[in-house]
Amino acid sequence: MPTDPKILGLALTAGVLPALIWLWFWLREDENKSEPRGLIFMCFILGMIAVIFVLPVEKFLQSNISSPQYQIISWAGAEELIKYLVVLLIVGRTSLIKEPKDFAIYMITGALGFAALENTLFLIKPLSLDHSTVNLLTTQLRFLGSTLLHAVSSGLIGISIGLSFYMNVFAKKLYLLIGIIVAITLHSTFNFFIMNSSGNNFLRVFGFLWVVTIINMLLIEKLRRMSGEY
Repeated sequence: MPTDPKILGLALTAGVLPALIWLWFWLREDENKSEPRGLIFMCFILGMIAVIFVLPVEKFLQSNISSPQYQIISWAGAEELIKYLVVLLIVGRTSLIKEPKDFAIYMITGALGFAALENTLFLIKPLSLDHSTVNLLTTQLRFLGSTLLHAVSSGLIGISIGLSFYMNVFAKKLYLLIGIIVAITLHSTFNFFIMNSSGNNFLRVFGFLWVVTIINMLLIEKLRRMSGEY
């Protein structure tokens, strides 16, 4: 890793700024009854810290799984589970989750923190090589793709928890399991097509992600109605 503070500063700015823009967007959608800013900040920071725990896990999985397809699935699974666990560490107590939409907002926040540090680490090498055009394109694509993917996939876990908010314990566990499976499926499918698609399919992949984003937003609206915000 380069020691030049300017490169590190540029990478951090280019990595964190897109995540903060998306965070502003999601919190703005929740402006009617926003969560405590201190908890939002903690979720974002712990989401960043989660990357540190994910990296050795992914390295281990890469060393022990020979199939590229299963590697992609296992990496997606590791990222989604660890993002969920770090958010649960902060807001898992019943007193902090008062409405169906709460966990979805916290999960999206933690996921954007994760994306912020992941983006930063991803950008250090091209910035150190001074590939200006590549840097710009990489930043834009990660803003549109990877950062949004993390928010949407983890958001689905929070949405699943929210949909079962007034259900019994068994139903809550079932919804959580379904949410995690759907999140891992979405995450790994997106990564698979990005790594293997040609330029002709690139826009289709991003189009699919935006469709899922709209569905995500509609489901959060449903959670708000369940929370009695309308």
